[in-house]
Formats: sequence, structure tokens, C-alpha cells
Amino acid sequence: MLRLTEVRLPLDHGPQDLEAALLRRLRIPPDRLLNHRLIKRSIDARRHERIQLIYSVDVEVRGEAALLKKHRDDQRLRIAPDMGYELVVQAPAGFGLDGQSRPVVIGAGPCGYFAALLLAQMGFRPLLLERGQPVKQRTADTFGFWRGQGPLQPESNAQFGEGGAGTFSDGKLYSQVSDPEHYGRKVLEELVASGANPEILTVHRPHIGTFKLATVVRGLRARIEQLGGEVRFGAKVQELILEPLLEPQDQQGSGDAAGPRQRLVGLRLADGSRLACQQAVLAPGHSARDTFSMLEKQGVAMLAKPFAVGFRIEHPQTLIDQARWGGKAGHPRLGAAEYKLVHHATNGRCVYSFCMCPGGMVVGATSEPGRVVTNGMSQHSRNERNANSGLVMPVLEEDLAPHQRFPGDPLAGVAFQQALEERAFALGGCDYSAPAQRLEDFLADRPSTELGSITPSYQPGVKPADLRQALPVGMIAALQEALPVFGRRLKDYDHPDALITGVETRTSSPVRLPRNDHCESVNTAGLTPAGEGAGYAGGILSAAIDGIRAAEAVALRLISQR
Repeated sequence: MLRLTEVRLPLDHGPQDLEAALLRRLRIPPDRLLNHRLIKRSIDARRHERIQLIYSVDVEVRGEAALLKKHRDDQRLRIAPDMGYELVVQAPAGFGLDGQSRPVVIGAGPCGYFAALLLAQMGFRPLLLERGQPVKQRTADTFGFWRGQGPLQPESNAQFGEGGAGTFSDGKLYSQVSDPEHYGRKVLEELVASGANPEILTVHRPHIGTFKLATVVRGLRARIEQLGGEVRFGAKVQELILEPLLEPQDQQGSGDAAGPRQRLVGLRLADGSRLACQQAVLAPGHSARDTFSMLEKQGVAMLAKPFAVGFRIEHPQTLIDQARWGGKAGHPRLGAAEYKLVHHATNGRCVYSFCMCPGGMVVGATSEPGRVVTNGMSQHSRNERNANSGLVMPVLEEDLAPHQRFPGDPLAGVAFQQALEERAFALGGCDYSAPAQRLEDFLADRPSTELGSITPSYQPGVKPADLRQALPVGMIAALQEALPVFGRRLKDYDHPDALITGVETRTSSPVRLPRNDHCESVNTAGLTPAGEGAGYAGGILSAAIDGIRAAEAVALRLISQR
């Protein structure tokens, strides 16, 4: 099988044109092309008058070796890589039936679910503990809060519960992480097997959408349980039960002065119950601040990690479509347009778009009382009236300094996030409304007293405000410089009525739990930190990939221990 890339066709091409293009590129007659399979489709819209679709295709041909030799100078024709996945080990028959030796996965987000799925596929019968509720109850709790029909549930909201924070998002399934093992393909195939649309296997920037994600996570849970795993909800891990080890320099064969000083032997849950556990994947998500505090108190290695904060901005989706697609806006093969923008401000700050949600909504993503957090969400159809995106900036040391308990404080970022969220709560009127401002007012340094032509989508609601009070002065200056620049790159992006809403603080985890080459905590044996909360992922796909890596590491340790 060969892979042919960069096969370009017009936007309006017909159903037979792809095969004809393959024959032209390969310079072979039709009888030599035995089969072809679409691998990826993307869009080149750099020229509005000549938008093209770009295909990558696997082809089966007669005389493959001769064809490769003939096209040896063509970098776009190569042997197709083997993207199949093979389990690294298989558990012995009956493993985990005693309930004592089975591994535990903490957290049912994409990392935790894929760690549990892989462990189950290898026969290890994992136990998955999730502090929140199943996705059906979680959806009811979250939408009830947004619609003002119920209070914020601290353990069942846009951050906590089955599926993790990504459940209430656009469901993006692309990542910039290096993936030489093709774990990403494994993730996509398992999502399709759990109910996702098969189109995610071929489109360049796949997404699932919130409601379809709910179906998919239920499918993942069912498959884990069918393979002998167990999933418990409302099961918050309150404490790790640890035993001290010999000092690293006294451990035989350690060879690492920073080796483990303690080992995991069990877990204590919030209901007071205890579980024996010697191997656990810790995938708590980026908002598990109480878990981070618990880990710090128990001496688990932890570092501060870079992250970003900012606002959400909304435009009519039609405005973005026109700016990106020109006269082809509305074409069925294009769908709702996305964008990616970056500006390096003169004060040294970098402003960039984050988690752009075409045809979506801005939603309340807080998980703690008295704090306001924004995020973006889209359904699979992406057919809501507005486009929204985060506009965020990396947090600098000067931003964190007032919140540090001591130099290098790993939880200073958490304190900074909380301070911004409390300020937004106050600016919004202390009822979980979010402070919002027209772009024109924001650039003119005047508070908004009313909103313009763009209807805000944020739930529970917005209050006109002065967002200059919501972020550090340097961030505000950088954003005020960036918005006119973005308007020159994307027509009408700086529309006077574009709506800015605050604050966006949960872009990624503010901490990292350092681990060794075998994915184990550098100082706590048996603990495998993984996913976004542990600082090793950013988004659904990369978190799921890290879950696979964590599962493999745990499985190999379990086998070696036996």
C-alpha cells in the first residue's frame, strides 16, 4: 500500500474526480489502480477565488515497487505507514479477580477513560474512580445551572464528571503533539467504535460536538465494563495512602538521587472508605485544585507549569465565514469557518486565539462557588449564530509574584486563577453572570453600559462592565494592541460590537507532576500522573494519547512485578 499526499481538487469537484486525479498523479492506466482509501481531507482557503480541497489517499496498485522507483523523487508518494495498534502485553488469565491487584484509574476524562480502556483490553480489569456524576446526570446538572434552574454543583459541572472538561466543548480531536506511534489513530478508531461519526477518521480538523460526546463517553464506559473493568461515580479520592521507602541513595539499583521516597499502597475516598492500590493512573483534569493541594501536602513531586489566561470574544458566524471563505461562504463542503490568530505585542506579551468554537456558545465553566469562568462549546452541527474563541496570553512571573507563598510555589498559578475568577464574579454582579464589553468600548477605555448588535450566548448571562479591571494591566495593553491587528488580518474581526466576555482561566493545568521515563512519579512509586491535569496534554486527543502511554507503563510494571 502506498500513500499519496497533496492531491488537490477544486471545491466543487465531482465524485469521480478524485480517482481521475490519482491516475494523473501516478501516471498509470485505470487497470493498475486496484483500490484507494481516503486518509485525510483538508481545505486550502488562502485564495478565496480558488479554494481547494487537499486529499491524502492510500492506494493499492499493480507493480508497486516499479511505481515507487518511477516516482522516487516525489516526496508525496511513499509506502503507507502501518498505523495499526498492538497491545504491549496481555494480563495472565484471571488477573484482578481478587480485587486486590487490579490497577486503579483516577478520573474519567479522556486520559482516564483511555487508560482504563487500554488496561481493560489488556485484561487487567481496572477500577476507574470518578469524583463527578455519569454524563446524563452531569448534563442535567450543568444545563440546569446555565439556565438558572438549579445551583452550581461543585462535583457535577462543566469541569467534573464523566467525560471530563472536554465533554462541554467543541470536541476537537486534533493536536500538535508528536505521535510517531500513531496513537492518535488508535484514539479515533476507538471513538468511532464507541459511537462517534466515522468522518473523524478522515477530516483534517475533526470534532465531535457536545451532545455526540455524551453518547461516545457512555460507549467507552460500556466497553470498559464489558472487558471486566469497573467504573464508580461519586468516588472522590481524598488521600493517597503512602509508605516511606529507603532514602534514594540507599536503594539498591536506584542510580537516581531523586528516586522514589514513598510508594502508593492505597487510596482513601471522600466517603471514608479505603482501597488497596499499588498502581494508579492519576488523571484528575486541569481544574482539580483540591487534588493538587492534597498532593502537595503528601509530598508528591509538583512543579509550576506555564499556562495562559484571557477573555472570550464573539462574532456572528456569518462574519467569520465571509472573512475566511469570501464568496464561497455557506458552501456545504466548507461548513462553519475557523480561524487562528497570533500577535506579539510591543510590551513582550503574546496574544493568541485559543479553543475557537465555530457556530457555538460561550458557557459558564466554573467549578467553584463565587467564581466565574468562561469556555467555548459547539454541537456537531456548529450551527449556532455566533463564533467564539478565547483570546489568551501566557502568564508571566510578574503576574504570579503576588500569589506566591514562597519562591517557586507550584500552586501560585492556582491562586492567580482563583483571584481572576473572583474578580469576574464581582464584576458580573455576584450571580454567576459574566462581565462583558463591546470591543469598541474596550479599545476606547470606557465601560460598556449596554450591548450592541451581537447577542451574547453566554449562559447563565452577561452584565455590561469594564473588563480592564479583570486582567493585569500588561495583558489589557497587549490585547488592545492585538485586536486592530487581527482586524486587518481577518476582515471586520475588530467590529465595534464584537463581544468580549471574561474570564478565560482554565486553558491548561497550572501545575505539572514530574514523572520518569516510565511515566511514574519521580518520587512516588506506583503513581502514574497523566493527562492534562498532570501537565502532559492539552485537549481531548493529546490527553487520550497520554492515557494510552500511561496504561502501557502501568501494564508493564504489573507484569514485571509478577
